[in-house]
Amino acid sequence: MATASEWLAGARPRTLPAAVAPVLVGTGAAAQVDAAHAGRALLAAGIGLALQIAVNFANDYSDGVRGTDVNRVGPLRLTASGTAPPHQVRNAAFLAIAVACALGMWLIVLTSAWWLIAVGVLCVVGAWTYTGGKRPYGYMGLGEVGVFVFFGLVAVLGTTYTQAGYVTWPAVLGAVAIGLLACALLMVNNLRDVPTDVLAGKRTLAVRIGDRRARRLYAVMVLLPMLLGALCAFAAPWSLLVLLLLAPAAILAGGVLAGARGIALVPVLGGTGLLELAFGMLLGLGLAV
Repeated sequence: MATASEWLAGARPRTLPAAVAPVLVGTGAAAQVDAAHAGRALLAAGIGLALQIAVNFANDYSDGVRGTDVNRVGPLRLTASGTAPPHQVRNAAFLAIAVACALGMWLIVLTSAWWLIAVGVLCVVGAWTYTGGKRPYGYMGLGEVGVFVFFGLVAVLGTTYTQAGYVTWPAVLGAVAIGLLACALLMVNNLRDVPTDVLAGKRTLAVRIGDRRARRLYAVMVLLPMLLGALCAFAAPWSLLVLLLLAPAAILAGGVLAGARGIALVPVLGGTGLLELAFGMLLGLGLAV
């Protein structure tokens, strides 16, 4: 039976900033129009974290039963390693989805935006079919599309909307920037796993476009958000704070462009997650001031 620390490792903590950063930006955008609401922001953060954990456990389960995770480098895979039986990992994913749905309904009741139920259903379907089901979109090179939409556009704009009642153009720029950073997190993860994904027939975007293009795309994904965040300075001058992250973003991009691979990409994964979190904090603060 898996221990608590093994379940924690299976939840992949390095990916969790992708759930919190959008809420920071979305709340900052709401504060910029004097509409921030701490309680709704906390609910949005809970929804994001629960969905991210659900995706991670669902990915662990689906890849594990397919045999994709055999001999893979990186964080502990509960299913593939035999640390936890598949049905327990699947149930953990379902539990996280249930928590996300409960928090989501609470937020919808508070805002009376009932149409968001449809958005929530799409988020749950996207979380499960990333690697689950008969035709998982993550196996077709569309993982980054799903991440950009759900952990970028939906997460940021949904946070702003549930607090302000509408979205602003800085929120849109922030959503695109956060979406790109979330995609970078997935890209570096998939770059690390290219050798095993090729053998398992998992055609991620990194596999489809090849190693060199994938590395260049990662560099764009971590550097372009700094420009997008800086453009928000036309509405909130303190948004220029995001330019403080140009150096760490360049260091991460340089390491990937230099050819880091395998286990050497594990610290890059963690660094990318921290970069996204720092970006969310600085842009959210810059918009709110």
